[in-house]
Formats: sequence, structure tokens, C-alpha cells
Amino acid sequence: MRGVTGRYTVPMITTYVFPPLLVIHIALGAAALVSGLVAMASRKGATGLHERAGKIYFGTMLGMAASAVLLTSWEPDRLSMTAGIWTIYLVLTSWSAARSKTGMAGPMEQASLPLALLATALFLDGGIAAFRAPDGNFQGMSHVGFWVFGGLAALSVMFDLSLFWRRKLQPRQRVARHLWRMVMAYFLAATSLFLGQQDDVFPFMQGSPILLIPSLATLAFLTYWVVRVRFVRNWIGVQTTQKVT
Repeated sequence: MRGVTGRYTVPMITTYVFPPLLVIHIALGAAALVSGLVAMASRKGATGLHERAGKIYFGTMLGMAASAVLLTSWEPDRLSMTAGIWTIYLVLTSWSAARSKTGMAGPMEQASLPLALLATALFLDGGIAAFRAPDGNFQGMSHVGFWVFGGLAALSVMFDLSLFWRRKLQPRQRVARHLWRMVMAYFLAATSLFLGQQDDVFPFMQGSPILLIPSLATLAFLTYWVVRVRFVRNWIGVQTTQKVT
């Protein structure tokens, strides 16, 4: 038993578990980025393409995020592990918002909240560790990065608590909730690939501003649609007299 559970545990994991899990992680990540792009580009509710691509995105993004947490759980990579935890939460709650036509909080929101709380705590703790470090970094990430992601994670927790208090969201609020959480998960995945892994995946473009395009384009898409859904009267492309709230 000592040979299995003692000093040989980590070498066995890195030799026999890590490589196939990494392949699965890359495959799921690629599928998630492609299907997510199709879902964002397709017209909602017109041909069903958005829904079909969304289902693929949901499953592959969950698998990618879960495998990322496993891959980074025994490595000193707090940022990636925490981003994976937060991504799982974002995808689950976004999917629940899309499926719940009533806009009411359900078991999914209640069960997922601890993930958001854990992610917030880990992000902020990483920021504190980086702030106290002589160079202002923790595991290669500036304290500013940890603060930003920690603040966003805390904001998602506040939105959940607001939902629990009000018990129900209006249609615009429900769609906005689905939208920003799903696209934020896409942003995390795209940023991790094009910026976080550029040394390994894009060594010939290391440091190039071109690698910023996927992340910036995702943020632009998110900003446009959140503003449209929340504040534009004709937000679904159909004439309506509903008052904007």
C-alpha cells in the first residue's frame, strides 16, 4: 500500500493520469470555443442552431473547466484552478437561467452558490498573497488580476443573493443573467488559451497584441448584448410596447 499511496502517488498521477486528462481538456476546450462562437453568432430561437450549439457548449465547457481544476489541483496555479471553479458555477447558473422561463431561483442556484463563494475567497486570497509579495505577484500573476477576478466573482455572488431576496427575475433580467454568465465563461476560456498559454500554444506569437483580439472581442460582444437586453426597448428585434426597467 505504501508504494501506491505513499511517495509514488504523485509520479503515478503525472505519468498515467495527467497526459490523457490534458488531451481531454484540450479537446473539450476547443469544442467549447467553437460551439460557443456558433451559439453567439447564430440567431436566437430562429433555426434552433443557437440552442443546439448552446447544448454542446454547456457540456464541453463544464468538462473543460472540471478537467482544468483537476489538472491544476496538484500544481501551483491558483489562478487557473480558481477560474475553473468559477467557470463551472457560471455555466451552471447561466444554463439554469436559460431553462427557467419563470425566472425564479431554483435548486441549481442554491447548489452552485458555494462554488462562487469558494472562487471569490480563493481569488481574493491570491490577491492578498500577491500584494504582500516583494514583486507584487503570486504564482506569476499580479495582485491586480486577482483583485479584478475576485471582484467579479463577488459581484456574481451579490447577484445571486439579490435573486434569492426577490425570488424572481423579469424576462430582461433573466436573459441578461444567462448572457453575461455564459459569455464570461467564454472569456475566461479564450483568455486562458490565447494569453495564459501563449508560451506553449503560440510561441511564435508570444507577446503579440493579436492574441488580445479574442478576449477583447468577447468583452465587446458581452457589453453590446447586455446593454441591448437591459436598456433597448426593441431588444429582441420585435416591436414591443413593454416598458424598459
